Amino acid sequence: MNMMEEARKQVSVLTQAAYGRAVELGKLPAGAQVEAKVEVPKDVKNGDWSTSFALAAAKPLGQNPRQVAQTLVDTLDLTDSYFSKVEVAGPGFLNFTLGDKWFGEVLSAIEREDAAYGQSDEGKGQKVMVEFVSANPTGPMHMGNARGGVLGDAIAAILERLGYDVWREFYVNDAGNQIHKFAVSIDARYHQLILGEDAVEFPEDGYKGEDIVELAKGFRGEYGDGWLDKPEEERQEALAAYGLKVNLPKMKEDLGRYHIAYDEWFLESTLHASGAVAQTVKELEDKGWTYEKDGALWLNTTALLKEKYLREGKSQEQVDKLDLKDDVLRRANGFYTYFAADIAYHKNKLLDRGFDTAINVWGADHHGHVARLQAALDGLGLDGSHRLVIVLMQLVNLLQDGKPVRMSKRSGKAIALHDLLDEVNVDAARFFFNNTKPTSPLDFDLGLAVRQDSENPVYYVQYAHARICSLMAKMAAEEGLTIPAAAQVDPSKLQSAEEVALIKTLARFPDEIRVAARNYDPSQLNHYLIALAGDFHRFYNAQRIKGEAEDVALARLKLADATRSVIANGMSLLGVAAPEKM
Repeated sequence: MNMMEEARKQVSVLTQAAYGRAVELGKLPAGAQVEAKVEVPKDVKNGDWSTSFALAAAKPLGQNPRQVAQTLVDTLDLTDSYFSKVEVAGPGFLNFTLGDKWFGEVLSAIEREDAAYGQSDEGKGQKVMVEFVSANPTGPMHMGNARGGVLGDAIAAILERLGYDVWREFYVNDAGNQIHKFAVSIDARYHQLILGEDAVEFPEDGYKGEDIVELAKGFRGEYGDGWLDKPEEERQEALAAYGLKVNLPKMKEDLGRYHIAYDEWFLESTLHASGAVAQTVKELEDKGWTYEKDGALWLNTTALLKEKYLREGKSQEQVDKLDLKDDVLRRANGFYTYFAADIAYHKNKLLDRGFDTAINVWGADHHGHVARLQAALDGLGLDGSHRLVIVLMQLVNLLQDGKPVRMSKRSGKAIALHDLLDEVNVDAARFFFNNTKPTSPLDFDLGLAVRQDSENPVYYVQYAHARICSLMAKMAAEEGLTIPAAAQVDPSKLQSAEEVALIKTLARFPDEIRVAARNYDPSQLNHYLIALAGDFHRFYNAQRIKGEAEDVALARLKLADATRSVIANGMSLLGVAAPEKM
């Protein structure tokens, strides 16, 4: 149950009922059809909810807004409602202040729903695929993949909480130019191991990491030197297959260590083998979206994008000024491009497998690819402009005590995910990578991530959870008090500013999930959890539990337990543990 939403709805019901009574009493004329906003006031001193009903009704009623507002206040019946008082403010706003019944209902909702608190059927079972990480299998995963991993996994978990049928997928680029380069790179190292480094020149654009040398050594150790005499194409195909056989399990192992599991690892090569790429390109041809030039087949991306932008509200003049370019789908040598395979893959998602929405988490350097892919799917009649959602994330800056860290001890290259997890625990890594909006660059400070104090945000939140668990154990052992049922708690005992603030923050949790889902921004939950932990620490430091009258102690103990439940709930959506001891 979303108690914030319930309170908002009740404001409308109470106000409309007050208007009806005022009409019956002859204090206001009948017949006014009023559509009024109900919002949280910017200044909490003005109450918890505010409605503009009197302002909207003033003109049709032919009265001053404040007069209408005062009449409504005089006829409002707050009996058994969520509110303790209503006041007129400003030009005629009605400001409602929440009362004990609402506070008690918040605690009851958290108790009743527990780990499902914040759940809804908003998604109505719509099928959603979240594709994330999808790193090239040609080397270790790096920091950008680490950020994309927790971002995609958290988005998936949040959507599941809202009733979507979610599928997590890793797209393996095991075909195309990068795999050819991968094979050529291993081949060069294989030759150098056997013939000497000076015998074969390493390709200038090859993959130069130490991992390529290790793959060449592994292949030689398993298959010997005999492959040197095989035809180049056959040898390189075998080397690529070996490299993938080694790298993919490592990627799965690293992601498993990072608490990420996929429903499917989808191989790009299956699209080519099944003829899906060729078929997709043929469909674009049949629909008139392609043309031939210089022996290659081109997609008329320019025309597709113009149609897309005009539909989205851009003027013809604006569209004509855009620097739009077409894309090659099939090269003159007969090979299909990566873009052609990408279109086929997303057709597979939306049409063949029937996902209502496909969500991709990409690095910001792919921003130019977004509209082109959506437009291509539009050309296939798949409404890619709406059904394909791209979440672009900015780069990660790795710091050590505020100073940039650029090199890995193992490889001499940018730090890989497995290197990071050797230095920082998984909880800290996941929380830190999700602590900033995807659209903002992220500074990941290794020194801060391992600190055990309140400056470390994940420690700060986890400590609040552990502190509550310790409190409950202590109260049971020393005072004989256990957590009461919400129905046994007198919410009127929770009246201090710290208690009220904490309950209101607990009530916000369902809305925080909805906003995070709407914006594809799980950092919303990080910031909420930090705020919730702060509210708890302030409550705990200001309001005693031990030694208080039993009814007060039980009410506060219940409030603490509700906080524990919501912290654990929120952390689970981020894939972060909520420890009982620290």
